[in-house]
Amino acid sequence: MGPLVSTGSVESRGKTAARHAPTRSDAFNHLSIVDLRAYRQALAEEENRVSYWRRIIQARLDVVRAGEAGAVKVDNLRNVLAEARINSGRRVLITVLPVEDIPPLPDLAKLWEREPKREDPNHNEALARDLAGAEIQLSAYRAALHRRIAGATEELIARYREDPALCLLALPKPRLAARG
Repeated sequence: MGPLVSTGSVESRGKTAARHAPTRSDAFNHLSIVDLRAYRQALAEEENRVSYWRRIIQARLDVVRAGEAGAVKVDNLRNVLAEARINSGRRVLITVLPVEDIPPLPDLAKLWEREPKREDPNHNEALARDLAGAEIQLSAYRAALHRRIAGATEELIARYREDPALCLLALPKPRLAARG
């Protein structure tokens, strides 16, 4: 990411910043600053996983739609979409805030078991439809993650504005020299 460039005057930037100053949210009151940072990091990691799954689903959908049934085997990717990995990140996120804004995830492991079949266009059409549906669900889940990341970021900024010394907690602690 490159440097931020502003073409506005200091006065106009100040007015904009004042209008959009982040405010604290009661939803995060139960989290310490350390826990809030960890929560935001967990959200970012989950978003990376979901983006990866989405790209894999899109690629598989392209293969099925292109009629390349049987030409591409994806057994080595099965573990990427294993149920344990899918649910582990989600459980962490749901325990911090209520689940109302988090849509359900598709059963990717079960979907991944289904292979395209040569000479069976009905099967392949159904598979393509289910892959497209999974991609839509993953996109909705990813959008919910983005909303949560934005909320956690706004909360962090609001806390830093209240107490700028909190920023220092994010810095790595210096290592003590070993005595010999």
